[in-house]
Amino acid sequence: MRINPLIRKDINILALMILIVPLAGELKFFPFDGTFRVSLGSPAFFFFLLLLRKLPAIAAGFLIGLSVEGFRFLVDLAFIGDANWSSFFQVHYPAFFYYLAFGALFDLFKVNRFHNRPFLLGLLGIMMEITANVIELAAQMITLNTFIPLSDMNKITIIAIFRSFFVIGFLNLMKLYEARVSEMKIRKQNERMLMLISNLYEESILLKKTLVNAENITKKTYDLYKGLNQVPSVQEVTHLRQQALTIAGEVHDIKKDNQRIFAGLSKLITEENYTPYMNVDELVSIIIRSNKKYALLLKKDVQFTYKINGNHPDYHVYTILSIINNIVANAVEALEDEGMIEIRMAQELDFIEFRIEDNGPGIPPKHRELIFKPGFTSKYDRYGNPSTGIGLFYVKEMIEQLGGDVTFENRKEGSGTIFIIRLPILPLIEKG
Repeated sequence: MRINPLIRKDINILALMILIVPLAGELKFFPFDGTFRVSLGSPAFFFFLLLLRKLPAIAAGFLIGLSVEGFRFLVDLAFIGDANWSSFFQVHYPAFFYYLAFGALFDLFKVNRFHNRPFLLGLLGIMMEITANVIELAAQMITLNTFIPLSDMNKITIIAIFRSFFVIGFLNLMKLYEARVSEMKIRKQNERMLMLISNLYEESILLKKTLVNAENITKKTYDLYKGLNQVPSVQEVTHLRQQALTIAGEVHDIKKDNQRIFAGLSKLITEENYTPYMNVDELVSIIIRSNKKYALLLKKDVQFTYKINGNHPDYHVYTILSIINNIVANAVEALEDEGMIEIRMAQELDFIEFRIEDNGPGIPPKHRELIFKPGFTSKYDRYGNPSTGIGLFYVKEMIEQLGGDVTFENRKEGSGTIFIIRLPILPLIEKG
């Protein structure tokens, strides 16, 4: 039989209460020079009750009252050696009524409804503790014929105030910690989602380009087919005509498939649940954090720095990430075992300029005219397989589509490369 997760959690909390509350009850003092004790058992019990969700507090109070009585009996037996059950019962059994009454009042006031109102929660805690203490004192008066002056109720009230708000303060600190952990978790999830959508955005741009290429190839192949129709009908030419028509049909199918894929990607990357615009500090922070992880994956020690000049509007997230991430990732790959990468941003009239600088080996002169060519690469994996050589080509294509330009130069001090990207601001901030 499957147990409700909340009930299972409450059972675990209850088990922890049975262990901790009796122990906390031994950290005590006697403010009235008698048998009435003040201990940490009460605030511990109150705190655990605030964590319960399904189990009734009165049941918890009954079980905790029994466990406290049993624990105190064992302590007396261990230290006194011959505990008298009758005298023990007279001295300790009133504490049972304290926990039972506290739990009953907790249920009566439905205290767990007020977690978002800490002041009211503290007041209810004070009222419950004073009432439970009065019930415990009444039980002691009946059993031991003791009497506590009314003036001592002031002490009980003060103690109740301190203990209740101590519990509420501790509970709020715990909630604050949980909120921060949750915020960090959500932020990491959002960053992963942004990077995923950014990568999909890259693929959609390339896919859009293949749609254009497929359309052009279809047209040229069909033109070839019509041209071959004008040639005298010999067997070889007939075969070529049929082959050209087949190619045109197959490319047309590719185009249609790409259109369907592009439509799906476009819908995904424009999902309204995710803000497509972000300020530059957050954007650059995401780029640096993601590439730090990439550097660690490659077992490289890379120091990242960045500097932002000027007042910038919010920019389109996926466009900036797609372009800059490619350049920064290339810089990480170019470094040997360690190095530095600096990202600088500046606004110049209607343009934004990115400068990505590294202290790697630099670009050899023989490769300077080739690095933006599709298919060119100087990177190979450990098995000798080349990379696709599409990254910088894609970056250049996308930058030019936006009306910008990309160049590179050697660092003036030492080895390394500086990529300079200039983009018009308007396409990066236009909504829709």
